[in-house]
Amino acid sequence: MELFRGVNIDWLRLKWYFLAFSMIFSVAGLISMGIHWAQIGSPLLLGVDFKGGTQVHVKFKQTPDINRIREAAAAAGIKDAIIKSTQSEINESGGNEVLISLPEQQDESALDLGRQQIVDALQAHYDNPFEVLNVDVVGPTVGHQLETKALLATLWSMMGMLVYLWFRFQLIYGVAAVVACFHDTLITVGAFALLNKEISLTVIAAILTLVGYSMNDTIVVFDRIRENLRLNRRESLPDVVNRSINQTLSRTVLTSGLTFLTVLSLYIFGGQVLRGFSFALVVGILIGTYSSIAVAAPMLVAWQEWRTKQGKAVALPAARRTRV
Repeated sequence: MELFRGVNIDWLRLKWYFLAFSMIFSVAGLISMGIHWAQIGSPLLLGVDFKGGTQVHVKFKQTPDINRIREAAAAAGIKDAIIKSTQSEINESGGNEVLISLPEQQDESALDLGRQQIVDALQAHYDNPFEVLNVDVVGPTVGHQLETKALLATLWSMMGMLVYLWFRFQLIYGVAAVVACFHDTLITVGAFALLNKEISLTVIAAILTLVGYSMNDTIVVFDRIRENLRLNRRESLPDVVNRSINQTLSRTVLTSGLTFLTVLSLYIFGGQVLRGFSFALVVGILIGTYSSIAVAAPMLVAWQEWRTKQGKAVALPAARRTRV
């Protein structure tokens, strides 16, 4: 199925607009992370998976009053509790559900008492029937280990892809693809910082998923560029890149569009537990598709132009002819 026929868009002519778009969102995310660092000592709002603590997911029979819940916790001697509704502007089905988080404790045995303290406080000081849906308890030591391993998993995944593309294509292809993936990750994480959303283990899983998704999208474009270099050796690289992007545009829109609709449905109807995971995928798929066209492919042209100015121009490798 082909959505677009005879497309002839000069994508490289738009490269400065693409650069401005990427810079605006990247810098905005970095500034937001800097503000968080100054306020809470961390560039992101880390969930209980990483910072440690107790998080209790409670569903009330009637619409809860956040201020009264906070007063009930204070009356029971629970200090520094973070209380927030799970209701969103898109999906109001979580309007009676509340997340109550207790901060990290130095004594990990004290974490187990958090659930019971919260339950007792609500029963004694807040007249609204409720049920506990879920409880997450993570010690500070485990939380810091998970934080380190999540960062290493992301970095090693990008390194592995760089090595693969180095052997599969050429080093510049690998560098361009990894830069595009880093760009996608930065903007996605920046979106969490801008919107004050927590980073949890499920969000890290989503980021690793979008790294692979973005890389796959980029490889499709790179493979078409390499094939067209073999078929049109006298054509300039910018023309080859533009034509390759246009030829794969239908495939990109179909696959990315259908995947986007799926994760958007998951974000709207998936509930609070999957909200962070699905939000990361919604942002990541949009940015990953964009970066394959606007970041990775133009880097090949920029690299060759720079090599030409240095007097060290090297032609990008073309695909080998298939023997029949």
